[in-house]
Amino acid sequence: MNDGMKADQLTVMLTGRIDSNNAGQVEKDILAQIEGKKLSSVILDASGLDYISSAGLRILLRIRKIIPDMAITDVSSDVYEILEMTGFTEMMRVEKAYRVVSVEGCEEIGRGANGTIYRIDQDNVVKVYNNADALADIQHEREVARLALILGIPTAISYDVVKVGNSYGSVFELLNASSFSKILAENPEKMDWCVKEYVDMLNRIHQTVVPAGKLPDVKETVVGWAEFMKDYLPVEAANKLMALVQSVPHDDHMIHGDYHTKNLELQNDEVLLIDMDTLAVGHPIFELASMYNAFIGYSEVNHENVLHFQGFDFDTAWKFWRKTLAAYLGTHCEKKLEEVENKARVVGYTRMIRRSIRRKGLEREDSRAEIEYWKKELLDLLEKTDTLLFNKNELQIEAVRENLEDVQSFVEEHLDRAGCSPKAGMQIGLAVEEIFINIANYAYAPGKGNAVVRVEVSEDPVIVTITFIDHGVPYDPLAKKDPDVTLAAEDRQIGGLGIFLAKKTMDDLSYEYRDGQNILRLKKNL
Repeated sequence: MNDGMKADQLTVMLTGRIDSNNAGQVEKDILAQIEGKKLSSVILDASGLDYISSAGLRILLRIRKIIPDMAITDVSSDVYEILEMTGFTEMMRVEKAYRVVSVEGCEEIGRGANGTIYRIDQDNVVKVYNNADALADIQHEREVARLALILGIPTAISYDVVKVGNSYGSVFELLNASSFSKILAENPEKMDWCVKEYVDMLNRIHQTVVPAGKLPDVKETVVGWAEFMKDYLPVEAANKLMALVQSVPHDDHMIHGDYHTKNLELQNDEVLLIDMDTLAVGHPIFELASMYNAFIGYSEVNHENVLHFQGFDFDTAWKFWRKTLAAYLGTHCEKKLEEVENKARVVGYTRMIRRSIRRKGLEREDSRAEIEYWKKELLDLLEKTDTLLFNKNELQIEAVRENLEDVQSFVEEHLDRAGCSPKAGMQIGLAVEEIFINIANYAYAPGKGNAVVRVEVSEDPVIVTITFIDHGVPYDPLAKKDPDVTLAAEDRQIGGLGIFLAKKTMDDLSYEYRDGQNILRLKKNL
């Protein structure tokens, strides 16, 4: 046995066998090293220990009574099993010895904020953590991965912990698996298939309700990012950013937190989600912000970044992001895509600026250029963003005549999915045009403002409800007297026919002014 000293801590090496034949002598040797020393703790290094019997266990108990802060490290699997069976792992800190793995020359298949994933052979991958003291991180990821699996999210579970250089890694079995990044890079013609599978998994994640307290709330993290920005933005902009983040309500639905194509694997025709340490709960806008950064944000200034990170070029990344966003929102309406993308960019730029500054980006010319670009974009977005919330069934749009086509397109997509007949579609289209043009012409005159168009479809019976909301001057178009359609053309007054047609063709129209908003609803039974 050899010992090493560090301050008031003693390290004792245990070697060979400790059994009834030599337990007494081993105890004498350890006590001799302890005697006369004022020790706060003792570590028993078991890297050379092959066997321990009950006689050896009694020694451990007596040593612990002398020095309560005792740990046993680098314990082999066989010896660990004995210590666990006899309850020693509950009484004191016992650390297993870990198999050593090298990743030199291995293919990198994923890289995230907390670690890098390498393929170490045909069947297995290892996630190597950036944090040298990563055992707690590994335990956390294994726990949340099990939770995700229980809740119905297909994922790989780590079956081993290994030592990799100065850090630790989790080993996963991913037999012949290929990441979606690799598929997109090698088979670009499969992009639409990748988008569908990618969005299907995303919806599955976001539809999963997590029991309270099981996962962290990502909003708390984002509030911290906004707090950091107070030193780098004008006061008014910083306050608005914080207000936008704080106004996002708590949401118990799952988000992945680092959802990009390197973290989705295809294994034997099954799609698996990996890299689960960022799993959390929260509003999907926070997920979309992370996705925007992965495909676009980090590469907006230097397009080569995404090639290095994802393995495909910026053009592929842009197409994949936009197709993904359209599939997730269920619309190809460009105004809707811009609306949600801009909300995601607010959070995304906040994260990237903070990350770069914390990594001393202000000290490097290329990073300063990125920070300045992101900051300029963020300030521009903050001027025109009133909320980070979005609804897949809502379109927030400037109430101007030029946007009528976008409104009609957004409504028509929802009607098509509802199986609306051509006649009902034409009637709804007439009503939508009349109401939106009225808002565009009169709600904010002589200025401009925004309108919300919400489309909801109920089932059994199938009813389409379209709601128009604006913050303009109070006005009830239904209060206007219907035109007398029996009069001759020369006796009629111009105007009023649009709302009249809406009344006649819709099954119900209603208006209310509430909380400073004009709210007009039309309903059509399909």
